[in-house]
Amino acid sequence: MSQQPKIAVLVINCLQGGGAERSVLTLGQGFHKLGYTVHVLRFKPLVEYELSPDLNYHLLRFKPYKLILGETRRHKIFARALDRYIVNNIGQPDIILSNLERPNNVMAYSQLPNIVNVIHSTLSLYYKFDQVHDLNQLKQKLTTMYAAHPCVCVSDGVKADFVHHLGDITPVSTIHNPIDQEAIQRLATAFVPDIPTIPQHQDYIVHVGSFKAAKRHDILLKAYAKTDQSLPLLLLGQGKLKDEIEQLIAKLELTDKVTLLGFQENAYPYVKHAAFEVLTSNREGFPMVLAEALAMGTPVISTDCQSGPKEMLPEHNLMPVDDIDAISKKMSQAMQNPKQFVAPFDENLLPERIAQQYIDFMQAIA
Repeated sequence: MSQQPKIAVLVINCLQGGGAERSVLTLGQGFHKLGYTVHVLRFKPLVEYELSPDLNYHLLRFKPYKLILGETRRHKIFARALDRYIVNNIGQPDIILSNLERPNNVMAYSQLPNIVNVIHSTLSLYYKFDQVHDLNQLKQKLTTMYAAHPCVCVSDGVKADFVHHLGDITPVSTIHNPIDQEAIQRLATAFVPDIPTIPQHQDYIVHVGSFKAAKRHDILLKAYAKTDQSLPLLLLGQGKLKDEIEQLIAKLELTDKVTLLGFQENAYPYVKHAAFEVLTSNREGFPMVLAEALAMGTPVISTDCQSGPKEMLPEHNLMPVDDIDAISKKMSQAMQNPKQFVAPFDENLLPERIAQQYIDFMQAIA
């Protein structure tokens, strides 16, 4: 009699464009390759990615529960509904991975076994510990949330920050986000970019990231303005700061040099054909755009923010955070000779290897 496949459930708020969302889908493929039946459960209907038929998808809407007064009470009631849904519609999971803030808040009250919280951001930066009025109260809330289950941090920097601020509250390990090199390389050849503002065959610089404060598009543009602008700059992404970025482009007189292409479901061809990719964030968890660029052989330069970039790039490829002059200098060097910023891709990031690390972590703490 054949043995039933093991079950992995990956919980996330939605599947709208973002690194954590993409990593969940990629990790699901990793578990699938290891023989698991994989279920992705989300709380909001938004989807911006092509969904693989290898995985199963579920929607349990959180929105109706927002009417329940009191955050803790709301999360407890929704957790009970979530537990019932999983048991009745999926079965008894061998592993449940909870991703990002809302799922982690909810899963703190789940009664199901084998839950792991995945921490995608440096907590002290994400929650702006240095600006919080009552830091002890916030830390107590985070401790309550994360002590309920073992935790996996997506970089050593995220883990160090977690342990430093919350202490030894639960088993914790570092497991990087998965990168499906084969799929990325295939998608990167889907088309040759035709960018109206950039003549074909002309080299360009690419930045991929949402228009939000942590990505520091403002620093990027000010640094770029101080170069000779011999290569045009292409920005892929969307977000609430887009209007401000457009105004800054006009103010810096870069309208003819900077192109905004919005969110692209398949951004890989734009990265593959770029002279190099640049990242200027002041905080990251594990910046997948860097690892994905390395998977395509595209040169990369990045700010050395608290977690992530230094774990995949040589020191030569790194720049100080928020330092316009240093970033401008490094961009100028890359514009002159991009190939000096090529770095190797780490095959330990392949999806099935990352999925196996989660299994090993669960076995180690059992």
